[in-house]
Amino acid sequence: MEDEILPDGTQSSPLFGGHQNWSQRKESFRLTSNMKVHCGFIRNGGAEMAPADIKYAKKCRFVVASGIFDGYDVPHQPSNLSPRSKKLFCFLMAVDETSLKFIKENVTVTEDSDGGKWVGIWRLVLLKHPPYDEPRRNGKVPKILTHRLFPKAQYSIWIDGKMELIVDPLLILERYLWRGKHTFAISQHKHHRNIYEEADSNKRRKRYARPLIDLHMKIYRYEGLEPWNSTKKTVSDVPEGAIIIREHTAMSNLFSCLWFNEVNLFTPRDQLSFGYVVYRLGAFRFFMFPNCEYNSLFVLHPHIREHSSRIEWVTNWNQLKGNGTISNKGKDWDQANANNGNLIESRGGLGLWTPYPANLDSVVLPHVDRTSKAG
Repeated sequence: MEDEILPDGTQSSPLFGGHQNWSQRKESFRLTSNMKVHCGFIRNGGAEMAPADIKYAKKCRFVVASGIFDGYDVPHQPSNLSPRSKKLFCFLMAVDETSLKFIKENVTVTEDSDGGKWVGIWRLVLLKHPPYDEPRRNGKVPKILTHRLFPKAQYSIWIDGKMELIVDPLLILERYLWRGKHTFAISQHKHHRNIYEEADSNKRRKRYARPLIDLHMKIYRYEGLEPWNSTKKTVSDVPEGAIIIREHTAMSNLFSCLWFNEVNLFTPRDQLSFGYVVYRLGAFRFFMFPNCEYNSLFVLHPHIREHSSRIEWVTNWNQLKGNGTISNKGKDWDQANANNGNLIESRGGLGLWTPYPANLDSVVLPHVDRTSKAG
């Protein structure tokens, strides 16, 4: 919860993910009976809940969680809920100030006597003071750190904000956790099994700055991550992260912490770091179910507006540092005249700008065969 003391005895400026160094990151993957790891929520680092929401969340043992950030969705009401699930589950929707304002302008928001805000069955949980500059990175806080945001929960089902749940959550827990005695379940990606193939797809589809995705993958390649193949123990290295089903055990929570740390240090594309954390932990066991089942759990709604930021259109280092023009569908952004002078995030992705303790110049990324036009 408290950030590190600097060598000169002063306190560093608080960052939500802390100031994790390379040696701490390396040590965090070594399993011991007692571990101290970074896991977000450094004091005064942002993503703060109101006291009324904290009080409400304390009574939640079974949680369906979701999140909307930067105002590009409204909550979708789940259907086919059993009376038992309606009593057992808390439906908690994390939002930022921008999204709360947008939701209030577009759907009916009611307020209870304790100040709690509701859209149908969803309790809106405002996270004040976004911890990151990039909205996509802010959205990873409730998605990956559900156990930290709602610490009394024993089970959680995360669904992306654009999803409408159409299956009873108790049936989801039975199918994906209890039946096979699993503690963590996630869907297989529709197109890719290989992280390096997914990274190539992210670059082509302009999901984040190309040079930073390459650097991210070079670090993983240097640290021994092989492309997925049929001899690996996992079905795939790439998940479809729109649904995550968890029992909040010690190992499940540790995995979520380490996964978040990678998202905090590198790119916000969590599908690129999931398989790496599985590889480094070794002992982590999870259930990756077929993508066709994933599609039977939800109705997928399009975003009300498409999110796009300048950094997603960056193709070279000069543009990142403010010495170029970025073109997006005919619209040019002059980086030299941007408000911040460049596109380097000030509170996230700092591992991409911290000297790596090895020479990565000779690292060659594996060849990628584009197996799917859609991907």
